[in-house]
Amino acid sequence: MTQIFTPGRPVRDVTILLLPGFSNLCLATAIEPLRAANELVGERLYRWRLVSPDGASVATSSELAINVSGALAAHRPEDALFVISAAHYASLATRPLLSELRRWARSARCIGGFDTGSHLLAAAGLLEGYSATIHWEELGTFAEGFPGIDVRRDRYVIDRNRVTAGGATTVLDLMLDVIGRQDGMALALAVAGRFIYDPQLPQDGRETEPQHTVPLRLIARKDPALGTAIALMDSHLEDSLPVARIAELSGIGLRDMERRFRRHLGISPGAHYRSLRLAVARRLLEETELGVGEIAARSGFSSASALSRALRQAGWANARNHRRRRW
Repeated sequence: MTQIFTPGRPVRDVTILLLPGFSNLCLATAIEPLRAANELVGERLYRWRLVSPDGASVATSSELAINVSGALAAHRPEDALFVISAAHYASLATRPLLSELRRWARSARCIGGFDTGSHLLAAAGLLEGYSATIHWEELGTFAEGFPGIDVRRDRYVIDRNRVTAGGATTVLDLMLDVIGRQDGMALALAVAGRFIYDPQLPQDGRETEPQHTVPLRLIARKDPALGTAIALMDSHLEDSLPVARIAELSGIGLRDMERRFRRHLGISPGAHYRSLRLAVARRLLEETELGVGEIAARSGFSSASALSRALRQAGWANARNHRRRRW
């Protein structure tokens, strides 16, 4: 089993690079498990520091200002570097930053990307030949942009000295796995218990659970057939399936599926499926320069006009106006 930090070292050093607009939750789920592990054993197993590209404080996605200990370039590489990025990741991938990430990768024992931080590692060439993941909204774009990466929908991926996580609670799962590998699963589970959290860790060497657009485990416990239907929708956002086919593959009738969706989600199957595909389309409109027709195809709509019509029906601007609003 891969150990992320150098075996036998008394204290493991973690540097966390914060990019503007990053998620508070990603940062908390990266740091708090390490703090709890230290408290539970009564000694300092882990220490961490926060850095930014220029050494200035960084505004989070909820506009909180987070102070850092300096610029990434001002620190020498240590055990691990974790990168936490934001929705506008492409504009953050500057040449100096990518060069600095490569410098760290030459010496650090482990490099990681959380949320869209995986994109910055990929842009620096640090995930080539590795398995990796990213937030589920970015999976298609990530796989197409970096064909040399084995892109997975897993909640998190540990591949040799590279670790990636989709974001938020998946980072907590990853950090618990890291603690388990370093200091034993008993400590990892004690940390999870401290947070009253039921971790989603792989068993028997298998991959982690896939990322889903809704809390699928909760739904599947209440209604397994509904969970199957939603999982099918999640995995067929581009090559969309007819709702009747989803019902068939879920082992239930179409009317039965309608009732289940309305009972548990308060929405029809078609409306839920369309909302997932619209979320993909909106992200591509806001974050890429792809043509509207290409975006329509990637989000399961038959044409640019069909996408614009769906956006208007949902109370949003049409596709081209939605894109102009970015600026």
